This record gives sequence, structure tokens and C-alpha cells, in this order.
Amino acid sequence: GRLLASRGAAVVLADLDLPRAEAAAREIGPAAVAMAVDLADEASIVALVQAVISRFGRLDILHNNAADLSNELNAVDTDLEHIPAWAWERTYRVNVIGTALLTREALPWLRANGNGSIVNTVSNLALQGHVVQAAYSSSKAAVIQMTRSVAASHGRRGVRCNAVAPGLTVTPAVLAVFPEVIRKLIAGETLRDRLGEPADIAEAVAFLASDAARNITGQLLTADGGLSTHLPAFAGFSALGAP
Repeated sequence: GRLLASRGAAVVLADLDLPRAEAAAREIGPAAVAMAVDLADEASIVALVQAVISRFGRLDILHNNAADLSNELNAVDTDLEHIPAWAWERTYRVNVIGTALLTREALPWLRANGNGSIVNTVSNLALQGHVVQAAYSSSKAAVIQMTRSVAASHGRRGVRCNAVAPGLTVTPAVLAVFPEVIRKLIAGETLRDRLGEPADIAEAVAFLASDAARNITGQLLTADGGLSTHLPAFAGFSALGAP
């Protein structure tokens, strides 16, 4: 939001946690406003888009950047054998259906301008198998396919749709939730000399949202420091001193 605002956009920060969104909007400045939305509630999604149009009269960019990552859900989102039905339902209700409904409500307004852009934040976990987070990773894979579907159905109607797949990104929440040993494991498999930071992902989103990417649609931009591109033995070879 901060980067888009710095490049001339009016930004709506929509979040389930309205006070947090309001604090972020104040930090960005007068170009940003906060609104409440619950992606598990269709009426809330409809109301959000109506409020945006009422306030600004138009909608040019939709950045779908949300997922249910609550402690309660993370605790049971392990391997498929042990995930209860309610965890699948909650994950898909927010991550997939919520994204689909918000996209549905935004599309007429994005289409009206003839130059709309949707950017969906997914995850590099949607591209590879992992020992945990079966529900989360598969939900993000569904959003990748949704990205392609929207690009195909609306590309000639004035709307582009792309996705960005971050790897582990160093945010306060990540520092609080992921112990150092896990962060070091992931950093050891990253082809850069550091984990990604929020600014790295913001630059990717801003590019795809902008006219500089006017001929890019239906694409997945993986911004994970190369983690998902190499052989599994990378860390071991690096430890042996291979160039």
C-alpha cells in the first residue's frame, strides 16, 4: 500500500482487523484509507466494493493479499492425514472463495475503465510439496488457477490478472511465529544471501499492477529468492564448498 501510494494511487487497506488497517493507513498518509472486510462473509465483501466505489467512484487495481493464518488453523494444517474437515472448509472459505467473491465484485468496475489490473498474492508453497500446510498450499494453488481463468475470460475486456508467489518473507509476524531454526533452514535453501522482505514483494505487485506490465497477464511471478528453482541438494552442496 505504501509503495502504490507513493506512485500516485489512492489506496484502500481492507482487513478483518480494522484498527490495524487504520493504523497502517495513518502511517501511509492521506492517500490511504482503511475499511473493514471479512472474506468469510459474502455480504461483507459486497459492502466493501460498494464502499470503495462510493468513496472513489472507480476501481483500477485489486490486490488480493489475504489468507487465514490464525494460530488455531496453523496448529492443525499439517499433513493431509491429520487435517480436520473444518480446517479445510475455513482455509478454502477465506483463501479461495473469499478471493473469488472479491474478484467477482470488483470485475465490473475494473472492466469499466478498460485498464484494470488484479494481482493475487499466492505462495511458493503452491508450487512444491511440503511436509506441512497441505490445506494452505493447495488453496494457494487454486488461486493460481483462478488467476489464469480470470486472465483468459477478461483479457479482451480490459482486465489483466497476475499472481505473485513470495517465499518466507521477514515480517514482524514471521519473526514471532517462525523460530530461528526454521528461518535458517529456509535461508539456507535461498539462492540470495537473505530472506525476502516486504519491500521486495511490494515492488513485484506494483510492477504487475502498473502500465509497465500492460502486456503481461495470466502469469505467476515467483519472488522467493530462487528457493523453488533448484535441486534439493543445494544446501548440502553449498556446505561442501561447491561454487
